[in-house]
Amino acid sequence: MSSGIRYMVYSTLCYALLNVCVKFLPNIPSAELIFFRSLISGSICLFYLWRFNIPVFGKNKPVLVARGIFGVLALLLYFSTLQEIPLASAVTIQYLSPIFTTALATVFLNEKTTPKQWAFFMLSLMGVFLIKGWDERIPFEYLLIGIGGAVFSGLAYNAVRKLNTSEHALVIILYFPLVAIPVTGMYSIMHWVWPVGWQEWALVLAMGLFTQGGQVYMTKAIQQEELADITYINYLGVFYALGLGYFFFDETYGLWSFAGMTLVMLGVVLNLRFSHKKRKRKKALEAQN
Repeated sequence: MSSGIRYMVYSTLCYALLNVCVKFLPNIPSAELIFFRSLISGSICLFYLWRFNIPVFGKNKPVLVARGIFGVLALLLYFSTLQEIPLASAVTIQYLSPIFTTALATVFLNEKTTPKQWAFFMLSLMGVFLIKGWDERIPFEYLLIGIGGAVFSGLAYNAVRKLNTSEHALVIILYFPLVAIPVTGMYSIMHWVWPVGWQEWALVLAMGLFTQGGQVYMTKAIQQEELADITYINYLGVFYALGLGYFFFDETYGLWSFAGMTLVMLGVVLNLRFSHKKRKRKKALEAQN
């Protein structure tokens, strides 16, 4: 196993454990959890930016702020689903985000989406509604909240792609807590719920550390491997969620729910493979010219 693939496995595991921490804290509002997470992650980012003398606020501030806003909205909606519906279902619905990233890139980045990619999009959506139709534990409003979270994730990823060559990765990461801390902080002041006992405080701390660990390992993986060669490893998260949901929360799933999850993953993976081949063909044509 290459070091890049190994780092991606570590990153996926960190995010899976972050999801477990969130699900173990249903009494704390999702905005407050994001506030705690952002304080820890933002402090670590600021330390490294200061240590390596990297300008904190970046160059393209409007897009950086938009990336922060979209990221905050995506995480608010995602954390809400994590707290209210089965773990693997929430994670699977969130994995629609690469599909929305591709679709939204046609508007914001002038990238072309082919009929094949729209077919993959519909395949994944069919999977989501199959999960909902056969799992009474998922209220329809939380299905819509989960899809909304995936849409805002897609918008955030498009902003990151627009910033890819102009900003340092740590600056892009920092704009999430820069937006999240004042927004979620104001809400949290009005709806504050203190963590109870050392166990909940430990979960809050672990949530921030797992977030930073996931970001660091993912950055290292992307630095060492082609993105298309490691992206598929992200989908280990569904298997982590199935196992952790069963072990910690006694969550089980029927055959049709598994079928729906499979359709979601199939649509996303086919889209990623098709996009990768399309980029390779484009590069080959540019090289010839």
